[in-house]
Amino acid sequence: MKYLTPLKIKIKKLDINESYFFGKVEFEGNEYKINIQGEWKEKLLKLPFKLGNEKKVLVRLTGPNDIVVEDYLMYRGISEWVEIDSQYILHFVADHQDKFDTLEIYLEDNLDSTN
Repeated sequence: MKYLTPLKIKIKKLDINESYFFGKVEFEGNEYKINIQGEWKEKLLKLPFKLGNEKKVLVRLTGPNDIVVEDYLMYRGISEWVEIDSQYILHFVADHQDKFDTLEIYLEDNLDSTN
């Protein structure tokens, strides 16, 4: 698959809170809350700003020393904060706390309505 240049969001902090992570991120000078939890019905992403007509996105968290975790999530529109619902990302972040500094969102440039 071919992707456009990712949106890069700075992770300011991520704290564990029972079975999820809660923290703060910064994008284009604005600070937002972030919540990472396991999926309930589907793996999804919600953002405090609109992406366009995207349906599926690649979400990647990165940090120093080449640490990376990524998953394909369904983009489900606007929320008050960044919401990531992915069991895979949640468990990886739990095993590698305090090692991530960037959230990247990759948009497919050849996405159609069947995906």
